[in-house]
Amino acid sequence: MMFSDMSRDVTALLKSHGVPEREVYLDSENSGMVFPQALEAMQRAYTGSGMGHPSITHRKGWEAYETLYQSTLVLADAMHCKTDEIAYTHSGTEANNLAITGLALAAKTRKKIVISSIEHLSVVFPAEQLAQAGFRVVKIPVDRDGFVNMDALAGQLDKDTLLVSIAPVNHEIGAIQDTRAIVDIVKDKDTEIKVHLDARDAFSKIPLDLEKSGADLASFSSHKVYGPKGAGALYIREGIELKPIIHGQLSTQKLWAGIENIPAIAGFATAVSLMQEHADEYPAHMAWLRDRLITGITETVSQTLLNGPAGRRRAPDNVNISFLNCEGEALTVEMSLKGVYVSSGSACTSRVLEPSHVLLAIHRKYEEAHGSILMKTTPFHTQEDIEYVILCFGEAAKRIRSMSPFKTGG
Repeated sequence: MMFSDMSRDVTALLKSHGVPEREVYLDSENSGMVFPQALEAMQRAYTGSGMGHPSITHRKGWEAYETLYQSTLVLADAMHCKTDEIAYTHSGTEANNLAITGLALAAKTRKKIVISSIEHLSVVFPAEQLAQAGFRVVKIPVDRDGFVNMDALAGQLDKDTLLVSIAPVNHEIGAIQDTRAIVDIVKDKDTEIKVHLDARDAFSKIPLDLEKSGADLASFSSHKVYGPKGAGALYIREGIELKPIIHGQLSTQKLWAGIENIPAIAGFATAVSLMQEHADEYPAHMAWLRDRLITGITETVSQTLLNGPAGRRRAPDNVNISFLNCEGEALTVEMSLKGVYVSSGSACTSRVLEPSHVLLAIHRKYEEAHGSILMKTTPFHTQEDIEYVILCFGEAAKRIRSMSPFKTGG
């Protein structure tokens, strides 16, 4: 990619796009809004309490270490784990890579990794990379709502199995897995098999107690809880051995080389604290908005399909709807012109003309997957926002379909 050429194209695109009178941001899957209090915590860290290097023995270093320590206390309390069981990375993607590849590098004999067919690409890709190094990777099928086939999972567990990695909440269709049942199946088969949870979309959205879960590893991301980008964390149960996957000068931790992003971690902890403080209010608010968005779109826009489960089995923030006879990319552009920001298909493949592997795994047809739109409600959204979004989708779908060779209703 030539950034100079791309910059000219994007500048022209933004100029032609204009500034909408109203904006509703529903793309928290990719990147999102940040609590003002988290930004304030970051600013304090950048200008004072976190500007130093936490492993250097002078006042600014000690201040940075204190900020890191206090932030870790907040996260450990929310995760129900020990402070020494948290390793910091700079994103949830890095945490997933460290969990999977780091465990594989430490493995002495076991060479089998089991994941579900709908895992995030930051789980799928490191697993497939290990397949090139002699590991066997097995993908467990799911049903049409995205729930793991427990019998298939149990049937794949054997003495060669090193790891089972399954997200408690699917990032794309919001299916809430029975994590306790999954862990029990694995551990009843063989206590030496490790369980990793990609918990980024579950943390602070549904109850999650790492101490009681029985999981060995779990990944987290700051931006998923309305903190800043640039901070992630990996829970590593005491006694679990991992090998570093990047190398360089160490700071206060042994598994991730380089200086910790103290301001981002401070913002991360502040966001988590707010989500915990409003644990009853925020998820309930997001779920109400989610249901209104789903009902409003599916009842007013023809030829729409909800992807994933409904009600309590779905994450409180997740909305994924396929618009038949509409290209998802065309819908994102049309909605953007109206000030509504959503993503098409899988967030990590939105610039590639391939259908979401998650939607194909739940037996959606190619054309249904290509017309999918992913949205996430947040504590920041209002009912007025959602009503505006519903109205805009009706207009956008009608306009796109009117230009299609397949004439359909709105």
